[in-house]
Amino acid sequence: MQNTERSVFVTIVGVPNVGKSSILNRILGRKIAIVSSKPQTTRTRITGIFTEGGDQLVFIDTPGLLKPRNQLGEYMVKAINESVQGGDVAVLVVEAAGGVRKGELSLIEKFKKSDMPAILAINKIDTLKNKKEELMETILAYTGLYDFDAVVPISAETGEGFPALLEELKKHCVEGGHFFDDDVVTDQPEKVIVSEIIREKILRLCNKEIPHGTAVVIESLRERDNADIMDIEVTIYCERDSHKGIIIGKKGAMLKKISTYSRQDIERFFGCKVNLQTWVKVKEDWRNRSALLQNFGYDKRNFD
Repeated sequence: MQNTERSVFVTIVGVPNVGKSSILNRILGRKIAIVSSKPQTTRTRITGIFTEGGDQLVFIDTPGLLKPRNQLGEYMVKAINESVQGGDVAVLVVEAAGGVRKGELSLIEKFKKSDMPAILAINKIDTLKNKKEELMETILAYTGLYDFDAVVPISAETGEGFPALLEELKKHCVEGGHFFDDDVVTDQPEKVIVSEIIREKILRLCNKEIPHGTAVVIESLRERDNADIMDIEVTIYCERDSHKGIIIGKKGAMLKKISTYSRQDIERFFGCKVNLQTWVKVKEDWRNRSALLQNFGYDKRNFD
């Protein structure tokens, strides 16, 4: 008997640094959303597609909700609002310890206004010392605020709870076919994936020295004829000369490390050899300059 094709659009939301991108990558079995110890790493809505049997789950990974401090921040907040409104079900990702946060209250209010079906995913349960007691305390705190369709404790680090999370999400699938081919894992252009991989390496390797004022622009991306090699040229933009010096490093050591680790991830994603060339340039205050935001891939219409 042939499986009936069903699908659902899932919006993953939460405050910064609760593990939204890690959850998406764990479900898909590969990296399409960047993961960093720093909050606010995801800037664009990364769509991941998980197909199993007749069910297709289309995930939208949103930026962590924050108070916008520049035009880039305004773009990110609008991206969250649009994603919540456009999904069939939301997954609110919270940490297993630490209590309810102000940003989470704001997200729950959005659920109430749209009467959005939502699943509470309590992440990082592997970090709990008194698991049963602490978990119950967290569950009671959040379920007292909203009537969640389900509560699923998980660990993006170990994979615990993910079969249960997927089963809960499948309950929201409806008949009507699949929106993507069954072997597709993301609808993001290749340039977006590459730029996000490189930006992740900058955030990780530069540690606290570099703020989030970096943008990665793919100048060219092409496969060589008759050769399994991809040539990629990249410009990394930062806001100050001092930041440029940090990204390049002494005798170019930091930029070489960023490029090497990026190339390894890009090769794993595309399954071919990569020749990656990177440059660093300064564009002062680019996060508040609409024309530059548009050039860097952020839609100007979000600021009108």
